[in-house]
Amino acid sequence: MALKILVTEDGRSQRELLKNFLCEEGHDVFEAADGETAVNIVKSCQIDLILMDFKLPGSNGLETLREVKDINPEIDVVIMTAYSSVETAVSAMKAGALDYLTKPIDLDELVLLIERIAERRTLVRENRVLKIALSKQKITTDQIIYKSFTMEELVNLAGRVATSRATVLIQGESGTGKELLARLIHALSPRDKMPLVTVNCAALPETLLESELFGHEKGAFTGAIGARTGRFEEADGGTLFMDEIGELSQPVQVKLLRFLQEKQINRVGSNKTITADVRVISATNRDLAEEVKKGLFREDLFYRLNVVAMTIPPLRDRREDIFPLAEYFLKKYITQNASPIEGVSTEAMDALLKYDYPGNVRELENIIERAVVITREKTITTHDLPFTADELSYDYPAEDGKLKNAMESLEKRMIAESLKSTEGHQSKAADLLGISERMFRYKLKKYGFK
Repeated sequence: MALKILVTEDGRSQRELLKNFLCEEGHDVFEAADGETAVNIVKSCQIDLILMDFKLPGSNGLETLREVKDINPEIDVVIMTAYSSVETAVSAMKAGALDYLTKPIDLDELVLLIERIAERRTLVRENRVLKIALSKQKITTDQIIYKSFTMEELVNLAGRVATSRATVLIQGESGTGKELLARLIHALSPRDKMPLVTVNCAALPETLLESELFGHEKGAFTGAIGARTGRFEEADGGTLFMDEIGELSQPVQVKLLRFLQEKQINRVGSNKTITADVRVISATNRDLAEEVKKGLFREDLFYRLNVVAMTIPPLRDRREDIFPLAEYFLKKYITQNASPIEGVSTEAMDALLKYDYPGNVRELENIIERAVVITREKTITTHDLPFTADELSYDYPAEDGKLKNAMESLEKRMIAESLKSTEGHQSKAADLLGISERMFRYKLKKYGFK
């Protein structure tokens, strides 16, 4: 995707080098030698991205950044600086910069950064269309709170998948929000006016689950005092969400496979064939591919369910989402309890950001609700949280005060951990980190991984 890029750099040779390089990469490039010229270009032209030197004649890069954001907050700004101190980077980020690059500019890193920005802008545009579609249907995604690029991609995929008839398999640990994603897909689908029926396959014993799903006739088994409509019939024309599908017994798996192939079912105790138009969305916290290898789950059924696979990462792998989620739950439970609480202390928020959340989003919500209920202060403190400092495993690297060095140290550790957890599989490691394979390979080369 070609971007309209404004290079703002007072050094003529550096500016022309960047301009020529970016033009060769297929982008439309504008140039400015100072902040005032840059602001005038932004006023008169449509700009997607600004590469801006932090040290500019007249007004500095920070002042120019603020003026640009006042004109158009949608423009992405990347600061270029030879001064990689914490103060420089933090002040730029607070003013609205998306990222920063240290001089001399690594052109490979620049290309990858621009690719990431272009991909993000595409997603933002598509998600804006998605939100308009939702608003027209008077549906909100308030409960799907996210800031991470990984979740942005996932919500975007949900919007594209929704209009099809394909089965969807949502995978993820307990508490990550699989049902919310299923509800979003149904809400955006042509079936949104028809029922969304939910069944938790782990909540019912095997003897009752078949009847729950497919219904039964009077006298089909002991206690069947009357005929019963199953969930497939209830969902006719709409969507059936089957949570914890990995819990299905082999006989029920056979009947589900038949439905997916022929759109037909039989009630328990009946030979009458019933046809139903139902889209199936399933979810599991198990590795179904591994279950297939063990012979616990039918391979043919797995492929029928897994036409579109969506994986929600655990909260500990998308920590950018913790803060907005905590804010959302805080407002929710302050309102519900008519609480006078004004917020969360810096220390408590730091602890929330570092905690690993084995129970994921559901655990974070419970932690916030508990804190709102038990606190005696107007601000939630670490004393109101149900975990101690010993349970915080997300340690930030202690470096020499330079943000660049600290970030590189953290990046190296996360890359090493991702490779270890995926047994050296680079594609899976890149997915785990929420970056492209090309960016991942660049990082491997940059940090000397073999």
